[in-house]
Amino acid sequence: MIPVTIFAGRKLAVVGAGLSGLATARSLQEGGADVVMWDDKEAGRTQAVEAGFAVEDLSDADFGAFAALVLAPGIPLTHPEPHWSVRKARSAGIDVIGDVELFFRAREASCVDCKVVAITGTNGKSTTTALTAHLLEQAGRDVALGGNIGTAVLDLPPFEAGRTYVLELSSYQIDLTPSLKPDTAALLNITPDHLDRHGSFEGYAGVKARVFAQLGPDATAVIGVDDEPCRAIAETLDGPYRVKHIAIGRPVQNGVWGADAILVEMEGGNEVARANLTGIGSLRGAHNWQNAATAYALARSQGIEPDVLQEGLRTFGGLAHRMEQVAKAGRVLFVNDSKATNADAAGKALGSFDDIYWIVGGVAKDGGLAGLEPFFPRIARAYLIGEASNAFADQLGDAIPHVACGTLDRAVAQAAEDASRSQAAEPVVLLSPACASFDQYPNFVKRGDAFKQLVLQRNDVTSLDG
Repeated sequence: MIPVTIFAGRKLAVVGAGLSGLATARSLQEGGADVVMWDDKEAGRTQAVEAGFAVEDLSDADFGAFAALVLAPGIPLTHPEPHWSVRKARSAGIDVIGDVELFFRAREASCVDCKVVAITGTNGKSTTTALTAHLLEQAGRDVALGGNIGTAVLDLPPFEAGRTYVLELSSYQIDLTPSLKPDTAALLNITPDHLDRHGSFEGYAGVKARVFAQLGPDATAVIGVDDEPCRAIAETLDGPYRVKHIAIGRPVQNGVWGADAILVEMEGGNEVARANLTGIGSLRGAHNWQNAATAYALARSQGIEPDVLQEGLRTFGGLAHRMEQVAKAGRVLFVNDSKATNADAAGKALGSFDDIYWIVGGVAKDGGLAGLEPFFPRIARAYLIGEASNAFADQLGDAIPHVACGTLDRAVAQAAEDASRSQAAEPVVLLSPACASFDQYPNFVKRGDAFKQLVLQRNDVTSLDG
């Protein structure tokens, strides 16, 4: 835990009693603050009470008595309209901040010589964050990984000289962090997302760009330039810091570009080093080349040598439920991509394999499978599950052979049998549902775990875990 002492002896309101809210309350209380919590949901209030915190209905509270309102990132700050607690805080003239803001204020006050690497983007930020932490750890660095991935930022180990904090940041977290000042920052990509929370695409992109706003002269900005919004932001980066561009399929003057599973580091138009991703299953596909190129550039900014990074890339195991290679049965590979809850995410996996036996379905998002047509030639057969089965059957029509399986167990059994008869070099049974899971599973994690269990209980498979 990182004790936040800058509010010692003062009263703060913490709204939102999820993981980050409870971590915030613990941190502030440990630092000597008087913390009052609230959550609009009864389950959250119960959780806060069970954790030993004072819970008070703040709707009638005098917000002028609080030093600040600490808002959980899932609670609206501006759109579709500010949460009632935000309106009350602004009327009282107090700061509305998040746990990441407390982290940066506490770091500034600590005067400890530690580093912070911040990573954001619409897609790929979790893989990139985990890979960056892995590369630094493999190089012998003392690393703390958290933020929007895994551990709440204030639950990370205390500030210590030589420690590097690798943080995944969502747009919600950035919006609540006016003092955001990492030593190195990365923005992978921007596509439309969370527009209800930021008012417009321009508003969303503007929040993402703030990750670079306060970089110092010794800092490094790493930015993907494969999409137009990021290219526009890259053109504005003229601060005192270094700028490294990331591109896939075309060279860059300064940064890292990738093609055909090869990363090329460039400086001043000259090649500096290369890294080879061939055969690294956890970094398969062009989208993962972007993730790896970004992590490589971030690690290089921290002084890690290319040969060390090559070994770190080779040993990266990937993240659960994101193109996770589960097992093999002869030539057949079983891949768990349960995190793919929309068509765009599923397309990343479909573009990474050939001869695919595709398990797809659940609660469909708007548009269903629209946009995945370019990947259809890679798919040998589709196995439809869940609520979307009939609609997806209509969308697929005669383009792809498909069968309605209904449940995941039937889909795995049928797909495995069909894949075993394939003559391809590596047939792939791929769970990449392009749907939410809520019709059959409480979340994508439970769905992915169920897939792994079904695969691993087969007599003909060899686990790829570890």
